[in-house]
Amino acid sequence: MKNSAVWHPYCQMKTTEAPLEVESAEGVVLTLKDGRKLIDAIASWWCVVHGYNNPELNSALVQQMNKVSHVMLGGLTHDPVKKLAEKLVAITPQELQHVFFADSGSVGVEVALKMALQYWSNQGLTQKKKILSLYGAYHGDTTACMSIGEPDDVMTSAFDGILAKQLFVRPPSGFNDLASAKTAIKELKNCLEKNGAGIAAFIVEPIMQGYGGFNMYHPYYLQEARSLCDAYNILLIFDEVATGLYRTGKRFAAEHAGVAPDIMILSKSLTAGYIGMSATLATTKIFECFYGEDLSRAFMHGPTFMGNPLACAVALKSLELFEKYDVANKVLEIEKVLKEDLLSIQHPSIVAKRVLGATGVIEVNSKIDYDGFAKFAAERGVWLRPFATYIYTMPAYSISIEELKKVTQVIQDWFSQK
Repeated sequence: MKNSAVWHPYCQMKTTEAPLEVESAEGVVLTLKDGRKLIDAIASWWCVVHGYNNPELNSALVQQMNKVSHVMLGGLTHDPVKKLAEKLVAITPQELQHVFFADSGSVGVEVALKMALQYWSNQGLTQKKKILSLYGAYHGDTTACMSIGEPDDVMTSAFDGILAKQLFVRPPSGFNDLASAKTAIKELKNCLEKNGAGIAAFIVEPIMQGYGGFNMYHPYYLQEARSLCDAYNILLIFDEVATGLYRTGKRFAAEHAGVAPDIMILSKSLTAGYIGMSATLATTKIFECFYGEDLSRAFMHGPTFMGNPLACAVALKSLELFEKYDVANKVLEIEKVLKEDLLSIQHPSIVAKRVLGATGVIEVNSKIDYDGFAKFAAERGVWLRPFATYIYTMPAYSISIEELKKVTQVIQDWFSQK
């Protein structure tokens, strides 16, 4: 793709084949320029949860566009942003009472990190400058976010010496593996005993690490992490960009553990793939630490497009659709099919299989084991894009059972013909 004006992500432009060109999309089906139709089984990086060209989301967008498409939040406000903030406060854990908007999941995480660091700085505890994260984590592509992602990943190697040096502990593994969670908690406690005085916050993707291999772990870990963070005076941050809004079977992954973080980040499903947006929610304890007469105590961050009226309008409608179409039960139906169809697959190249909510993963030995799989799936009318050692599906919640069965059949066929 040497002559392409578009610089595509996560690929070597010299060796990567030209991407498939999408002409239009409807429901969960992409129509390519050459006329082929593909079921999108990964919801455009997990965000198009209500399907493409959704008439209710389209209508919400057009109605708002006819009023005002954008206005800065600096000295101004508008009804959609106030309503969205109130709605998010109402549906998230009750401790989270204040919302700071930005325009992507990565920026939402940056906001959370800056918020945590300044929270302690405003109290004169300037030694609390480190962020603790999990190995295998992914929290975004911007600089601070990369510093808390998997430290040995190819994404960060080019920036060695530039990224801040953070602290990491090993995560638990296995949604039903209590022993693993207890072992990981011991390591976490040891880390906090040694470094707690300098740690501002501990950030996790609750219950399921996304890019880090879709590692699903026991809720006990979050429960104990909450207690430890309180004991060592450390903020707990939940990055629910990928897990939030039913992806793990609960409205928020935090609900599996019944605990609330000090800060929570939402994005992806919030605007259902229509417009980039994130919401970083914080407790009143944190908010009040920035509150006062002195401007130096204020939170000095303000993306140009934060609280964009179009994004707010589509987010409000997206949240309405989760309830209107009983998405909670729909995700359980998706989970049932994924468990029935994927967990039964047997092949020597398979290392592990796991399903939680609307996520199904088959882990293989190496990339060689799925060489040609994306093309194989596309020829059978399904868009799947494996990475690292994972063949996975994270479909839209609006996918029909018939369409979902076609997705799982393609995966089954791949292994049966190998």
